[in-house]
Amino acid sequence: MRAETILVVDDEKLIRWAAREELGAEGFTVLAAENVATALEMIERHEPDLVLLDQLLEDGTGLGVLEKIHADYAHVSVIMITAIDRSDIAVRAMKLGAADYITKPLNYEELKIIIERTLDITKLERRFKALLQEKEKKEGFCGITGASPVMRQVFATIKGAARASDSTVLIIGESGTGKELAAKAIHCLSDRSEKPMMTVNCGAISEQLMESELFGHEKGSFTDARSRRKGVFELGDDGTVFLDEIGDLPERLQAAILRVLEQRTFRRLGGETDISVNVRFLAATNQSLESLVQQGKFRQDLYYRLNVLSIEMPSLRSRGEDILLLAQFFINEFNRKFRKQIKGLTEETKEMFLRYNWPGNVRELRNIVERAMLMVEGEYLFSHGVELGQLKKLQHAEPQDPAGEQFLKGSLDDIERAAILNALEMADHNQSQAARLLKISRDTLRYRMKKFGLS
Repeated sequence: MRAETILVVDDEKLIRWAAREELGAEGFTVLAAENVATALEMIERHEPDLVLLDQLLEDGTGLGVLEKIHADYAHVSVIMITAIDRSDIAVRAMKLGAADYITKPLNYEELKIIIERTLDITKLERRFKALLQEKEKKEGFCGITGASPVMRQVFATIKGAARASDSTVLIIGESGTGKELAAKAIHCLSDRSEKPMMTVNCGAISEQLMESELFGHEKGSFTDARSRRKGVFELGDDGTVFLDEIGDLPERLQAAILRVLEQRTFRRLGGETDISVNVRFLAATNQSLESLVQQGKFRQDLYYRLNVLSIEMPSLRSRGEDILLLAQFFINEFNRKFRKQIKGLTEETKEMFLRYNWPGNVRELRNIVERAMLMVEGEYLFSHGVELGQLKKLQHAEPQDPAGEQFLKGSLDDIERAAILNALEMADHNQSQAARLLKISRDTLRYRMKKFGLS
């Protein structure tokens, strides 16, 4: 016996009565409406599991109701019913989201099979969606972790951008907010996902190398060009090209990039032939391109061409409810990487994390968790950790003397390096004894010594 609710929308009283009898006998709760207005009211009030929807109604059409259901109640399944066997209506109904289509006179045995199959499929889809949401909560959305309302909006925007697989997307946000992860998510969810995604950091290499990196070069086009080389645009054909830190792009190259965006053609350095490519462009920046345009440092036409779709990655301090979720996510990640079994944060540490401003955003949080995972051997993170204590001092303490002031000016890496050097000196450079003083394993100590060039 089924227990779902079915709304029957038909202008024939006999159809509504028969549906109540036949489907009610199967255990369904059956509601009925004779016109569009009543149907929409009952859908809003009861949100049925399934709607049996007649195409021709006295005050409108079933297709109109179907479109409304699909827009506002996507979880409600719809089966269209009509006295007219027309394939064009069936096609339109399926495109609008109908689960199935049946004609009058109704064969109730056949209808029951269709209803049960539709509800079973819907139940599986909901279960799959719930599992996917749980997976996203544990593993992140395409590598991005977050459950706050602002991040759910970001995920929805990323999905929308992925569907528009030819449109250029500009991703903006502070350093460390996950702009590159957002770009990767857009690519992975798009129909270009099987093709390459090429990434270029516009601020990391010189102007001459940048030009060769993007466009490629012909043999002999400059001193060291000993052979022909394809550039990022050519290598990314049919895929995605991600221009990270686009605000640092040299002014001379901005015009060249604009031409590629507009015409999808370019020439290799030293080349004489135009090369056509089918590339989807993504760009990211932590700067205000509008301000750069006003300062004359960034082309206005390039800005407009890039800013077709935009996604703003929020700072970590603006998504406070995600801080502890992210911390636990990174703890789980580094537990696997370092073969540890840290359970989580102490309550004091949780409070400190929630108070901290996180100027380095998610990247800073990840680095602090990684560092602590290497330095702490207990069950909970930072319960006696040096680094979080220094983090707390960096946030709250007022230096009392010049020596303390100089100490607080150091980075966390400097503090960690100094702690290791002090422990080694106290242990007369006996690594096992130094590790015990630091309350870490000898392997962890050797790892950190290698990182800081102390081995």
